[in-house]
Amino acid sequence: MFLQELLEKWGPVTARRMFGGHGLYRDGLMFAIVMNQQLYLKVDDHNRPDFEALGRTPFTYPMKGKDVALSYWSAPDVVFDEPAEAVRWARSAWDAAVRGHLAKAPARERAKARLKS
Repeated sequence: MFLQELLEKWGPVTARRMFGGHGLYRDGLMFAIVMNQQLYLKVDDHNRPDFEALGRTPFTYPMKGKDVALSYWSAPDVVFDEPAEAVRWARSAWDAAVRGHLAKAPARERAKARLKS
């Protein structure tokens, strides 16, 4: 996959089929999705302003007559033109995925404790 090659200097990136597209993973965390030949990167409160400043938009899909937005926003075009920028944006998305994973860790631990008792 082109994106894996583009990011190979950053580290190993794997792709898994999902929802008619692909999820991109590093170290087991999904940091991007590719849908309809469009790259979307993981966004949170820390990196959202960078996407908003460039007029990027979230990935949405219809559900029960309404559009549902995910926390993955369209990647800027510079990602495909400059490998260093591709890595910078991918790292930002991966950092957002890590922050999200760490924020959910306490809830997972509480759920495990309830199952044991």
